[in-house]
Amino acid sequence: MIIVGLTGGIGSGKTTVGSFFEALGIPVYIADTEAKSLMVRSKVIRRKLIALFGDKTYNGKELNRPYIASKIFNDKSLLDQMNAIVHPKVASHFKRWLKKQDAPYVIKEAAIIFEHNKASEYDLIITVTADLEERIKRVMHRDQSSRAKIEAIISNQLSDSEKIKKSDYVIENHDLESTKNQVLTTHHQILKTIEKSKF
Repeated sequence: MIIVGLTGGIGSGKTTVGSFFEALGIPVYIADTEAKSLMVRSKVIRRKLIALFGDKTYNGKELNRPYIASKIFNDKSLLDQMNAIVHPKVASHFKRWLKKQDAPYVIKEAAIIFEHNKASEYDLIITVTADLEERIKRVMHRDQSSRAKIEAIISNQLSDSEKIKKSDYVIENHDLESTKNQVLTTHHQILKTIEKSKF
């Protein structure tokens, strides 16, 4: 099965692009959504996160996201430790999901493919880009987050230009109609690449 990575900076519109691929019949796995789900479902992850962050990590069965965000915001080592707990479980879950799919290729949406040196796990990679100011506004609205917090996240991610250099395809997400057309074009290009190659 061909695995196509879908990446891009925060607020670039990866999920929107993913939904357009889904409309074309391509299965999409959203790593961030699955990570959040596993952090609630998995007893092993729950136990390890409480050991890492303390008793305020969960409100009953729900993950205390604001509390965790406040802990990892200025402490990269805590973020790395959390990722070391969660990411292997997500990877295992993805492998099980992959076995159930029947399509020419699948898409795995993940924000930090390049930052975590995970590019080798994908056959092809698409980067979604968008105007920086537009991205900040989207995330402020979506997450009710401060501009400073979003800018801090952006500063920890590779720039669009760096991502583009490492990608096979780029989709510029400025308006929905144009984005949809670019997804269709990219879809056909991927199918042609699969046909011609020895994947």
